[in-house]
Amino acid sequence: MSAIRVLYGFHAVSTRLKMAPQTLLEVLFDPARRDARMRSFLAKVEEAGRPMVECDDARLSKLSGGPRHQGVVARVAPLPARHSLDEIMEEVESAKLDAPLVLALDGVTDPHNLGACLRVADGAGAQAVVAPVDHAAGINATVAKVASGAAESVPYLMVTNLARSLNELKERGIRIIGTSDDAEQTLYDIDLSGPVALVLGAEGPGMRPVTRKACDELVRIPMAGAVESLNVSVAAAVCLYEARRQRLAKLPD
Repeated sequence: MSAIRVLYGFHAVSTRLKMAPQTLLEVLFDPARRDARMRSFLAKVEEAGRPMVECDDARLSKLSGGPRHQGVVARVAPLPARHSLDEIMEEVESAKLDAPLVLALDGVTDPHNLGACLRVADGAGAQAVVAPVDHAAGINATVAKVASGAAESVPYLMVTNLARSLNELKERGIRIIGTSDDAEQTLYDIDLSGPVALVLGAEGPGMRPVTRKACDELVRIPMAGAVESLNVSVAAAVCLYEARRQRLAKLPD
């Protein structure tokens, strides 16, 4: 499993350039795009001293897995390890390029579920995944394999007191949104484009009461079939990508 990964699009690459420029191994760009946004971006890459390579649209699409690369793709090394949620949030806030998006898992003990959650968190652009030290899976070989590289790229922080960590996020202006089958409003009723921490509990028992109490709002994923709930990693994907959809809708073209 290679440690090198690919980022694409102005937003993702600019965020990494701002937060950890030394991890940009190579920036590939389409020389046919000469607008002001591209010129400004390339000037920042050059100022940071990162290698730049001209690349045609077909190759950029192949590297990024689709046409939405905006003419920019970067090969990047993993971010340096961060050891606290405060440290991560300070980096995100200082970059001023993306609102904080955190996934909190309460009582997820299955390594396959954790690996899948990390993979989803990476894909949706979450800056961290948080879980309690007790009654939660840690990073092991199974998690790493299922995560397909995300165990290296997404900080996974195991905290002594999850509710206290959520309250500390509140102090930073981050809304705590918990998921519960009995919530009155659905995931699609609320604005997730700002600073948000999404909290999911284990299948069956869900969040613990102390974690639920720390949430600002509770939402449910609307279910139209016979099953009552989703696997936690699937639920994480639904929630995180709804947040990502709302954020992308607000980005300039």
